[in-house]
Amino acid sequence: MKLACVANWKVGTATDRRTLSPVLETFRLQPERGSRFPEYTPGQYIALRRNRCRLTRRVVEAGGRERYVADLDEAGQPKLGPVTHSYSIASAPFETQEHGHLEFYVVLEKYEDGTPGRLSGSFFEMDPMADEVLYVNRITGNFTLTHRARGFASVVLVGTGTGVAPFVSMIKQLHHEASRGNVAAVQYTLLHTNRTYDELAYHRELLDIEASQACDFRYVASVSRPAARDLQDPRLGRGRANNLLRHIFSMPLKEEDDLQAGRARGEDTARAREALARVVTPALPDHVSREELRRRVDPSRTVVLTCGNPASMEDIKYVADTHHIPFEKEDW
Repeated sequence: MKLACVANWKVGTATDRRTLSPVLETFRLQPERGSRFPEYTPGQYIALRRNRCRLTRRVVEAGGRERYVADLDEAGQPKLGPVTHSYSIASAPFETQEHGHLEFYVVLEKYEDGTPGRLSGSFFEMDPMADEVLYVNRITGNFTLTHRARGFASVVLVGTGTGVAPFVSMIKQLHHEASRGNVAAVQYTLLHTNRTYDELAYHRELLDIEASQACDFRYVASVSRPAARDLQDPRLGRGRANNLLRHIFSMPLKEEDDLQAGRARGEDTARAREALARVVTPALPDHVSREELRRRVDPSRTVVLTCGNPASMEDIKYVADTHHIPFEKEDW
């Protein structure tokens, strides 16, 4: 990631923190006093920094395997220092113009030894009311509808975990513009998955946007670890995003393919069988049918955009490639 020069750093204030689970939260960033954030396009990102983050160091083990562990001082205490990372913006441009803030949806990353991620760990330790977050006064990135979906009549957005953030920005902005008479002649379908219902950030807002019918938007939400209440929720599906997409195309589950491939290679398939036994069978919300979604993802007119878990994105690409659908993903 290329960072802007030091002169472009500003000090913002994180407010309105909302905890969704022990590892997921949203917060809003207010700009430095007397400043406004630069204009941006939905799907873009900005570099954020905190100055007192727990630092890590790289360890190379026997066999060349690399991993990161806490970097400790002579007293055995964690070393602290600045860490910078770019985050997709979940707020829509019209919200920033009206209210001034940017909004972010972040996950608490952890290393193998359980050490919290350097910057994400610092976010989860912020003062609930207000705390400083530095930002580069530049918003950039080309994971936008203009760059990745121009010319397509149908756009399928697949967001896993916090990867839904750029799509939330896109959909909210499209809805805002449609509500004012500027309706895009494009179908938008969002597959939004997370582990639990509580972790489905922006779920209610997206349902409301779909119900308004201001634009041609279909919202397909699902959880991969459904609880009893989820099984009774007609607006909620089940299963991981990649398997939900496979379900739309009547394809086998990813875990079924992995098992068959292992058997064909003559491998021990114990782990593959365990993975298949654990997987949640995909199911769509009651208000959408597989037939309707198949029409919306007609390969002759559709592009698939995805952001989130790398393994899921890889399989989503496989599904898109299998059906000759153009594919785009957000890379970091």
